[in-house]
Amino acid sequence: MEKIWLKNYPKGVNESVNLDEYKSFADFLDKGFSKFSNSVAFENMGKSISYKELDILSQKFSLYLTEELHMKKGDRLAIQSPNVLQYPIALFGALRSGIVVVNTNPLYTPSEMKHQFNDSGCKTILILSNFAYNLEKVISETKIEHVIISDMGDMLGTFKGSVVNFVVKYVKKMVPKFSLPSAVSFKKALSIGGKYEFKRCDISPEDIAFLQYTGGTTGVSKGAMLTHYNVLSNVTQMSEGIKILLEDRKEVCITALPLYHIFALVCNALVMFKYGAKNVLITNPRDMKGFIKELSKHKFSVITGVNTLFNGLLHADGFKDLDFSKLKVALGGGMAVQKVVANKWKEITGSPLAEGYGLTETSPVVTMNPLDGTDRIGTIGMPLPNTDVKFIDDDNNEVGIGERGEICVKGPQVMKGYWKRSDETNEVMDGDWLKTGDIAVIDEDGFIQIVDRKKEMVLVSGFNVFPNEVEHVISSHPKVLEVGVIGVPDKKTSEAVKAVIVKKDDSLTPEEIKLHCKEKLTNYKCPKHISFTDELPKSNVGKILRRIIKEKDLEENSY
Repeated sequence: MEKIWLKNYPKGVNESVNLDEYKSFADFLDKGFSKFSNSVAFENMGKSISYKELDILSQKFSLYLTEELHMKKGDRLAIQSPNVLQYPIALFGALRSGIVVVNTNPLYTPSEMKHQFNDSGCKTILILSNFAYNLEKVISETKIEHVIISDMGDMLGTFKGSVVNFVVKYVKKMVPKFSLPSAVSFKKALSIGGKYEFKRCDISPEDIAFLQYTGGTTGVSKGAMLTHYNVLSNVTQMSEGIKILLEDRKEVCITALPLYHIFALVCNALVMFKYGAKNVLITNPRDMKGFIKELSKHKFSVITGVNTLFNGLLHADGFKDLDFSKLKVALGGGMAVQKVVANKWKEITGSPLAEGYGLTETSPVVTMNPLDGTDRIGTIGMPLPNTDVKFIDDDNNEVGIGERGEICVKGPQVMKGYWKRSDETNEVMDGDWLKTGDIAVIDEDGFIQIVDRKKEMVLVSGFNVFPNEVEHVISSHPKVLEVGVIGVPDKKTSEAVKAVIVKKDDSLTPEEIKLHCKEKLTNYKCPKHISFTDELPKSNVGKILRRIIKEKDLEENSY
């Protein structure tokens, strides 16, 4: 297809940009640390660290990994932490030494942790003490050799940090007891690392930077291999798309989405680093009262989030009274931004809520709405520079303007493949083209609109839930004969998980299923709705037809 979007490309944004500015994250970080040395890099709970301090601290952490633990380029480090200052220190420390980062959701259950740790082959883990009790349950079944444990307030200063750690552990009782006798504290790791002299590592653009895990069509989470070139290309592409609004050293970015999620990881931690911005880390955005109080302390210029986050803020007490005089843009992704939310956001803040689109497999951003005032609410915008898209039918034939087709993406941000899963890689890759599984149309002006998902994943507040994984857990219950899992509309989270079950034992109750799932699945993967049926629709070869389950469910229920 002719690149019809180019005729309406935002003024000042080039359709092609230089992607060779950085050889690796070692180059990227060194340039940022040098250029923005005296500026504030990250702030959390009132404590800030400068780019210079982040440079020194990440060097110390890197040296602990390489000199004390003898980790080599290509070894894997799992980071299991919410948004606290320890995260960027560990992140940048690993990346500048060529160590592969394996981001791990802190809310994972022990079985989910075990799968990811064993699949990735991670050798070392940095984990917040709040979640160490789960690690204790599975560490003997993994190949993890080294454990680094951080407490919530470790980087907040001696007095404040001690108070926060005391309150978290003894007042709020948020740190369940655990026993990991060989673990080393984060502070001690930094202290030990400081005894060594930093040596720059030779890293290739094609070396893996992240194993970023995403759900699998087989129900098994799999790691997308994102190289230094993949991710840094996307940083450059995104920077080109937003440069018409942002300025070096002048931006204050609110980071409420977790940095272990690919959206916040790239758009907040990395793109904002390139601009020398101050990143305000929100540890618990669900505490809306505390979140609003934190926002009131900053004249922020950028905020990223998913639709549910923006909608929650719009309905929170005190939000309308905040100072939005410096706010330039809100970037929405992870799930569809609803028109009513985008319009209300613009009305209250005076700034646009620009929607973009991407996947873990594309590092992540593929398209975004222009920031020159021509954005189209309800669309995912146009492709980023250096990115090609096409739309194909079920027979792999390219379709034209206004016709529904599966989005295929080609560009420097497309992953190297799935870790140790060549078969699944081949299923989604057609040469250089990634088949996204999302169905969309492109209009004559070059704007793209998602109309459906070819995949059967459920999107809960921007997180992918794959039915097979949930079905596997539910079917392990002794009272379940068969189960089909679908996504149903949900006003708060876009979609919610629903399980339709054929009982093996008539005494089975929804409460039993929910309890069973809670023990084995992260909360957002657990079914919100449960119903029972005598029979599930199947194909002639016996495959459960989720599409039919969904169609029947929508006919019978309103959500």
